[in-house]
Amino acid sequence: MVIGKKQSPGAAAEQQACRLLRKHGLKIRARNYRTRRGEIDIIAEDGNTLVFVEVRLRSNSAYGSPEESITAAKQQRILRASQHYLQKQKITDSQPCRFDTICLIDHNDAADSNAEWTKDAFTGGNGW
Repeated sequence: MVIGKKQSPGAAAEQQACRLLRKHGLKIRARNYRTRRGEIDIIAEDGNTLVFVEVRLRSNSAYGSPEESITAAKQQRILRASQHYLQKQKITDSQPCRFDTICLIDHNDAADSNAEWTKDAFTGGNGW
């Protein structure tokens, strides 16, 4: 992943994740949605499904994979932030939603090949 002079590694990872999602036909609705309850890196649409995406970047796997860094507590913060988003946007409970992860290990290249996208990485209860 090539990082610009003023772009942080996390921002570059999120940009790469957005490219991957767009390449697969998803529409990006929001990035870095923050509330007091938590944060969602990317909110996208996959057909009629609303997708909340957590992006994780690791410079190497010495301290575990990016996936392993998404703890139950982090999942709860994402769930709370997604509930806030749905309420704020007046989106009903019948809206299909899913929680995906895009995990990257930075090998200092710009290719999307180091991105691992997991659909339905975790569930949010209430039929999600």
